[in-house]
Amino acid sequence: MSNLTVPTPAASSPSTPSHPSDAGEVLRVENLRKIYNEGKPHAKTAIDDVSFTVNKGEFVCIVGPSGAGKTTLLRCISGLAKPSSGSLSFEGRPLTSVPEQLGLVFQDYGRSLYPWFTNAKNVGLPLAARGMKKAERAERVSQVLKNVGLGHVEKQYPWELSGGMQQRVAIARALSYQPDLLLMDEPFASVDAQTRFDLEDLILTVRRDLGITVVLVTHDIDEAIYLSDRIVVLSGSPSRVREVVDVPLGDHREQVATRASDEFLGLRRHLLDLVMPHSA
Repeated sequence: MSNLTVPTPAASSPSTPSHPSDAGEVLRVENLRKIYNEGKPHAKTAIDDVSFTVNKGEFVCIVGPSGAGKTTLLRCISGLAKPSSGSLSFEGRPLTSVPEQLGLVFQDYGRSLYPWFTNAKNVGLPLAARGMKKAERAERVSQVLKNVGLGHVEKQYPWELSGGMQQRVAIARALSYQPDLLLMDEPFASVDAQTRFDLEDLILTVRRDLGITVVLVTHDIDEAIYLSDRIVVLSGSPSRVREVVDVPLGDHREQVATRASDEFLGLRRHLLDLVMPHSA
């Protein structure tokens, strides 16, 4: 068990969602609101008022009750969906479409990979779309597959791999063009528990080695604590930011020791109290 003692989780107010960072701001979300079928009788407000920032090199998780609009929020901050009001900026510029330096990893790896392409070709697709020369593309693909522990599967097809390995291929594809920000939507929800732990450790290693910034949506409180520097906690639908919780667990984390620590358990109690229905 850890010798560190952090009895009370640090938190920042929803009205001041970020803390200072010399590294620079990658993403800013201000007063975001999303209404489906706006102006129609059956209009539905999915996101009411959400604000937070993400600094360079941070790992930020977004959690909230079921139906809180977590995936809708991720679609907005990726540029895949247009917010009804509020503002979004990526690296200091207004975000109105999917930025080139943004990578996306979704939950359903089975549908995101083309089964008739080899793993190498799947990973290289965004590079080919950007006009990268074949030799350079092959070198980049080989490197990112090695980064996710799959240097031996280039010539195989996705259907020849386990679910966890397929998700590693999807992660490698998102990393292939060296994004400044990686967005992940429940990326480990469809795999077994042991594979999930392996993938969590993988993404922490990749994040550290490549220096990328990560925003990950998850319904798993324990996963959010294990991975994050900060956690954005959403209320029930229509969502607002209930709290932005700092996670002072340090850079070195281990599945057993970290999850058994007093700090982890204290954060878990605090977050469950925020997310559980009786707290909405």
